[in-house]
Amino acid sequence: MMGRNGLSRAGGFRPENLGQNALALIGNVCFTFFVLMVLIFTIIAATYEPEDPLFHPSTKMSNFLTSQSNATFKPDSSVVKTGEDFMLPNQTAFNTFINISDVVLPTIVEEGVGNGNGGDGEVEEKTESCDGPVDCRDPEVFHLLMKKAIEQFKDIHFYRFGKPVRGSNDTTCDMAWRFRPKEGKSASFYKDYRRFTIARSENCTYSVAGIGDYHTGVNARKRKNKLKKAGFEKKSAKEDSTLLPVVGETVNDALPVVESERAFSQGKYLIYNGGGDRCKNMNHYLWSFLCALGEAQYLNRTLVMDLTICLNSIYTSSNQDEEGKDFRFYFDFEHLTEASSVIDQGQFWEDWGKWHKKDRLGLHLVEDHKVTPMKLAEVSDSVIMRKFGSVEPDNYWYRVCEGETESVIQRPWHLIWKSRRLMDIVSAISSKLNWDYDSVHIERGEKARNKNLWPNLDADTSPDALLSTLADKIEEGRQVYIATNEPETSFFDPLKDKYSTHFLDEYQGFWDEKSEWYSETTKLNRGIPVEFDGYMRVSVDTEVFLRGKKQIETFNDLTNDCKDGVNTCNAAAS
Repeated sequence: MMGRNGLSRAGGFRPENLGQNALALIGNVCFTFFVLMVLIFTIIAATYEPEDPLFHPSTKMSNFLTSQSNATFKPDSSVVKTGEDFMLPNQTAFNTFINISDVVLPTIVEEGVGNGNGGDGEVEEKTESCDGPVDCRDPEVFHLLMKKAIEQFKDIHFYRFGKPVRGSNDTTCDMAWRFRPKEGKSASFYKDYRRFTIARSENCTYSVAGIGDYHTGVNARKRKNKLKKAGFEKKSAKEDSTLLPVVGETVNDALPVVESERAFSQGKYLIYNGGGDRCKNMNHYLWSFLCALGEAQYLNRTLVMDLTICLNSIYTSSNQDEEGKDFRFYFDFEHLTEASSVIDQGQFWEDWGKWHKKDRLGLHLVEDHKVTPMKLAEVSDSVIMRKFGSVEPDNYWYRVCEGETESVIQRPWHLIWKSRRLMDIVSAISSKLNWDYDSVHIERGEKARNKNLWPNLDADTSPDALLSTLADKIEEGRQVYIATNEPETSFFDPLKDKYSTHFLDEYQGFWDEKSEWYSETTKLNRGIPVEFDGYMRVSVDTEVFLRGKKQIETFNDLTNDCKDGVNTCNAAAS
C-alpha cells in the first residue's frame, strides 16, 4: 500500500510525463535568464556615463560631432575647448603672406597691425626739404616701415599692413599689421600696432632708428571697418580670411538692442530658466549653454541669455563660488552676436514688460526636459520658456539634448570663441618671446603628492630629472615657457643653467592696473575692477604653452605615470 501511494504521489515522473516536465524546466530557466539580463542592462543603462570627447584632441572631437552616442556630460576641471580649437587652418589664406619682394614699390590703401625691438633700418633717399616733421603718409615712409618690419620679425608672416599715422611726435609713426607665427598651429590671425622712430640724415634720407614694444603704436589702432580695404595685402587672401578669429582688433561687446516695438513683437524667443547648472565648472556651463543655443537655432528663435556667470570655486582665490562674473570676460560675445541671434535677458524682460500685453504676445511654458525640441517646432507663441526644477541631474540644461534629440540638435561649437581680450594677452606674451620659444607643461601639485595614484610624478618632474629629460628634446640656450601649477617657480631655478625660462607671473603687466585689459574690463563691469581669476590664468597659461614651437607634455613626455592615475592610460587613450 505504502509503495503504491509513494508511486502515485510521484506520478509526475512517469515516463509519459518526462517530455512535458523537461520543456517546463527549460522554459523556466530561459525566463529567469531573460529577467536577469534585463535587470543587468537596466542597471548599466542607468549608471553608464561615456567619456566626453569635448576634452579630447580635435580629431576625436570631429568624430564626436557626427556620432550618435549618448549625450551625458562627464565633468572635467580642465580649460574648456572652444570653436577655434576645432577649426582647421585655412592654408589658402595662410599661404598668401607678404614677402619682402612684394613691397619693393610703395603701395597705398587703408587700415592696419607687429612686434619689436628697434635697430637701424633701410635708408630711402629724399629729394625734398629735410625740415619739418616726418610725413608718415609718404609712400616711401610706408615702404620703409613695411620692409623693416618684415626684416625685423623673422618668426612671423605678415598678411596686411595698415597705412602709417603720426605717432607721439614729429619723428615717430605708428603702423598696424595683421600677422601669424610661421609655425602657428591655431586657425587665427593676430593684430599688432607699433611705434616706429624715424631718423633723418643730413642728406635727407630716412631710416628706422627703433621699433616699440607690442601695441605701442596706439594711434594706428582703429575700429575694424568691413567696408575698408587693407593698406597693403595680397588680394587672394581676403575672402579666405574673413571668417577667422583676429586677435588684437578692438573688441565691441556692447549688448544687442531691439530696434523697435514692431521688431520685438515679430520676433520668436527661447528662454531657459532656473536649473542646477549654476556655479558648476566652466565645461559644464558651456556644455549646457550650447545645448540651449543649439535648440534656439533648430527652432529658428532668438536665445534669451543670462550674461552673468557664477564662477566655480576651483577657479577663485576665495575658494568659494563667486557670482557676478560676466560671459564677456571669458568668451567672444561680439562673434556670438554676429554669427547667431541672442539677446540679453535684462533687455528682453524690459521690452517684454512694455509690449507683451499691448501686442498680445504669448508664452509657452515647458517644465519637462523630456519634451523634445521636435515637439516644439510648431509652437506659434512669441516665447518658449523651458523651466527647470531643483532636482539634480534632471534639472541640467544639457538633458534637453540627450536621447533622440542628440541626432537632431547639433551644438554650435563654431559660435563660441575665447575672449579676444584674454587671447590678446597670449599674443602679447608670445610677442615678448618673439614667437620663438619652446614650451613645457609641468603638472605637480596634488598629483605629485599622491604617490598611490602617481608613484613617479614627483621624481620625474624634479629639476634634475627635467634637465636629463629635456636634454634630448630641447636645445640648450633656447627660450622655454613653463606652464605649471607649481606655486613656487623658484623650484625650477636649476633649469636656468641651460635654458632661458619664463613663467606666467613674469607678465603681470598685461593684466595689472595699468594694462589695457584692466581698463577695458573695468569699463565693461560698470567701473568695478575685475580680478584676473584662476580660470583666466589657466586659460592664458595653456594658450601660451600651445604656441610654443616644441610642446613637451607632462604625461606624454616627462613621466610614464597615467594622467588620471594608475592603470588608466589605456582608458584615457581610447
